[in-house]
Amino acid sequence: MDEQHYFVYILTNYNCTTLYVGVTSDIIQRVYQHKSKIVDGFSKRYNLNKLVYFEQFISIEEAIKREKYIKGKKRSFKKELINSTNPQWDDLYYKLI
Repeated sequence: MDEQHYFVYILTNYNCTTLYVGVTSDIIQRVYQHKSKIVDGFSKRYNLNKLVYFEQFISIEEAIKREKYIKGKKRSFKKELINSTNPQWDDLYYKLI
């Protein structure tokens, strides 16, 4: 049986003005839901559908701990995190599918 993986991810909008940090066990499906505006909430309201950063974990507890840590940081920290692996702020969703 394959190991389950969990992801912490950051979404932004077209102009990269707002950031959203989330956690999921199926990053492709979850980002698709954001892009399709299936779920009401913050990401739908601010049109956050561009995946610019993600990390993978084996433990849901570790993923949630990391999500809370990132959420608690200032925007400058989140921007540095994104820039460290995706300096062009490309939409990584299309590299996953």
